Amino acid sequence: MDRAWGMMRGVARGVDAPTSVKKGTIPRIWTFTQPYRGWLLAFLLLTVVSAAVGVLTPLLAGRVVNEIVAGGEVSAAAGAVIGLAAGIASLAVLEAVVGLVSRWFSSRIGEGLIVDLRRAVFSHVQTMPVAFFTRTRTGALVSRLNNDVIGAQSAITSTLASVLSNAIQLTLALAVMIGLAWQVTILALLLLPVFVLPARRMGRTIAGLRRQSADLNAGMSTQMTERFSAPGATLVKLFGRPVEEAEDFGRRAEQVRDIGVRTAMVSRIFVTALSLVSALAQALVYGLGGYLAVTGQIEPGTVVTLALLLTRIYSPMTALANARVDVMSALVSFERVFEVLDLSPMITQKPDARALPDGPVPVRLRDVGFAYPGADKVSLASLEDVAVLDSRVGETVLHGVDLEVGGGELLALVGSSGAGKSTIASLIPRLYDVDSGAVELAGVDVRDLSFATLRSTVGVVTQDGHLFHDTIGANLRYAAPEATDADLLDAMTRARLGELLATLPDGLDTVVGERGYRLSGGERQRLTIARLLLARPRVVILDEATAHLDSESEAAVQAALVEALSGRTAIVIAHRLSTIRAAGQIAVVEHGRIVERGTHDELLAAGGRYAVLYHTQFRDPDRTAGDRTAGDRTAGDRTAGDRTAGDRTAGDRTAGIPTGVECGIEGCTVRHRERHLVG
Repeated sequence: MDRAWGMMRGVARGVDAPTSVKKGTIPRIWTFTQPYRGWLLAFLLLTVVSAAVGVLTPLLAGRVVNEIVAGGEVSAAAGAVIGLAAGIASLAVLEAVVGLVSRWFSSRIGEGLIVDLRRAVFSHVQTMPVAFFTRTRTGALVSRLNNDVIGAQSAITSTLASVLSNAIQLTLALAVMIGLAWQVTILALLLLPVFVLPARRMGRTIAGLRRQSADLNAGMSTQMTERFSAPGATLVKLFGRPVEEAEDFGRRAEQVRDIGVRTAMVSRIFVTALSLVSALAQALVYGLGGYLAVTGQIEPGTVVTLALLLTRIYSPMTALANARVDVMSALVSFERVFEVLDLSPMITQKPDARALPDGPVPVRLRDVGFAYPGADKVSLASLEDVAVLDSRVGETVLHGVDLEVGGGELLALVGSSGAGKSTIASLIPRLYDVDSGAVELAGVDVRDLSFATLRSTVGVVTQDGHLFHDTIGANLRYAAPEATDADLLDAMTRARLGELLATLPDGLDTVVGERGYRLSGGERQRLTIARLLLARPRVVILDEATAHLDSESEAAVQAALVEALSGRTAIVIAHRLSTIRAAGQIAVVEHGRIVERGTHDELLAAGGRYAVLYHTQFRDPDRTAGDRTAGDRTAGDRTAGDRTAGDRTAGDRTAGIPTGVECGIEGCTVRHRERHLVG
């Protein structure tokens, strides 16, 4: 029965089996198995022993019958029977021991290969540029680390052993059967098509049902993944669609149920038919073999041996008939793993990469030109779920950009959305490499620096600072693994999170939830700032760090940023011009070019693009640059409808903000609880 189910699964897999793999895949697999070749040889030898034992047992069983019916001296016959029984028992023990030892070798080799492949793929993926992750489906990439790696492992520990064992067992069984009774052997072989053909027909039906079930299950998984995430669940609730979502999910679940019932019935019919054919074959063997035994052409025990060996023919034959399917599927899994490993990382470290000396780090971009890489350079069609990768070459985003920020100084980048500000910011930590020109830190091209130096020198705070589904402490220590609890508490206090931490029962062990959704927006952002403070970078980049925050949260975040920017070279990107008016230098970026540069007052006086952006944001071109309007309040300003950064609300706690000081922005007469980030 078990063999029938195994045959059915093999045939079902064979319907969509691949027919070829890339040239060189097999030699590469052999190279990958080098650490396990000794164990692999021992495993294969044990497989041969197990196959031989499987054929010897029916021979001894037949001799037992011959001794029983021989009619000789009772004591001699009894001794022979006992001896043969002891031999059968010994073979059973040997087979059990060999099976256990073989299983240990198989598991050790297989699990070792899984670890090696996963490490190789995971480490390699970490070297990929950001563009790779923006194009790749996360689920497809995870599948390479799970399904394909396990499929590749089965090629060594399952498929190879199965093919070898079945081939040896079939060869031995056929040789023994032909030697005992060639007539019965021919009959058994003639019945093989009756055994195999129904399997192939049923296999196609089962494979089709499984494909439908897999598609429906994938749809349910996608629906659950999207609807169970915090943003997805919020969207469903906001539009009042829980009932419709539940009904849609229920319909898919019912379809999966119906297909499951059909699959179960088709499978049972298939197994029942094969079992019936097998039983008929056994009957024919007993009939023909019994006739030959009665007529004296063969011994009675030979009939028993032939009947037992019959199973040793059908099972290996059907398994070997599907061996190509198993082998090709396993090879394709290896091929898909190698496909990821063969993607060349665009950002690499030079063998002679250098470090930076201590002290302030000025930043300079020299005549930088840049275009985002095309899909063919950073992605795979299979990971994007497309037939062919987009072959279009990326348009040039930056054109001859020249910028310089002195050590410890602050540069603000402003411009329209899509002007190239974030692109400039991504080149400094070397998330991408320039196509022309150079990005320099302290006079050294970033391409000449070691990755460790670059990561310790440049810190970035984005508009949606990412947090892992882990504790506050673990998220903070991601920047400084060696940090003590005291260091973490100090960083959180400096990031204006001291009071929040005091209210949490689990303190640093509090789990922040997926992407930090258990915290408010301002708290998440300040936690990323605390992480930055622990990293102690000498260059800080703020990429829309307060873009999606309300006025109160923005004020608290800005107060925390004062601490983060102190004494560091800083580049600030923001749409809210009021937060950058007092920067030492402001650069206006449009269409990938620096079109203006100067201080806030200088650029307003020039009446160029900056002045247009400024007055557009404030929506009142008739008022002076420093005047206040209801439409734009700076982060720390006090209005009737907006509390100051130090005020306490249920949604956002901003602890430890200093007492009031003058703002310092021209035209602003309001006293704030903390000075502006840049004003």
